[in-house]
Amino acid sequence: MNALVQARLDEESRKMMERLVKETGWTPSKVVREGVKLLAACHLGKTRKRKIHGMGQFDSGIPDLGSNKKHMEGFGR
Repeated sequence: MNALVQARLDEESRKMMERLVKETGWTPSKVVREGVKLLAACHLGKTRKRKIHGMGQFDSGIPDLGSNKKHMEGFGR
């Protein structure tokens, strides 16, 4: 996929871009590509279904004990 991206940078972002280009020797396009990769590494994949802490630590013989609400009916009463 080849895509063009146009972005308006505020003054602070523009200065950071200029500094990154100067210090790395990269083109502004490469700075943006590397920034997208870093953001993806930090944020993508974190939307996975959350797991219950400690689930699977003990063998009750009931495979879905920690995730099936039927097993919790009447609990605490």
